[in-house]
Amino acid sequence: MEQEEYTKEEIDWSYIEFIDNQDILDLIEKKPGGVIALLDEACMFPRSTHETFAQKLYQTFKDHKRFSKPKLSRTDFTISHYAGDVTYQTELFLDKNKDYVVAEHQALLSASSCSFVSGLFPPLPEESSKSSKFSSIGSRFKQQLQLLLETLGATEPHYVRCVKPNNLLKPSIFENYNVLQQLRCGGVMEAIRISCAGFPTKRTFEEFISRFGILAPDNLDGW
Repeated sequence: MEQEEYTKEEIDWSYIEFIDNQDILDLIEKKPGGVIALLDEACMFPRSTHETFAQKLYQTFKDHKRFSKPKLSRTDFTISHYAGDVTYQTELFLDKNKDYVVAEHQALLSASSCSFVSGLFPPLPEESSKSSKFSSIGSRFKQQLQLLLETLGATEPHYVRCVKPNNLLKPSIFENYNVLQQLRCGGVMEAIRISCAGFPTKRTFEEFISRFGILAPDNLDGW
């Protein structure tokens, strides 16, 4: 967003390279070959197990730089996220992904006259209810995430980033490495690097004229 602003204001600058997570996002959610899509596919076959699902992942992503198989496991897999490597255990993956509410039951409960019950089961998006009666936890999560991204894209959100100062849950104690790791994993350090390499100081036009207008008084007509 920082660099998009420079382009919009036609500022002469050199593009600043930054870490892009798109390959990880594609690995997890891209259709038809992402992890979530393969998990949904496995859930549709009665004979599928977490072992066959894991073998499918190993075969599909054997050459992917972000995906790896732990040496001492036959069903786990590791994804190299931006924040670091995370190892996932596929046991119960299929069972948990199937733990969904049948569309007819969803419609019945969402129409309940009890506001508490209907609030627990909001109506499904129209496109998802028409596409398939199988609505997995993974696909539902993707739909909710997409709605969140659409909301963020249509607004101007402001964030308050919370940092846990220590693991003792006590005041006035700062664990430097712990705090730095949170800032680095949250992308704060990368954002600061990009900001410092660009134009980190920003002023409104009125503030700029008030501060530096004395340098070019002939151009201040109308101000």
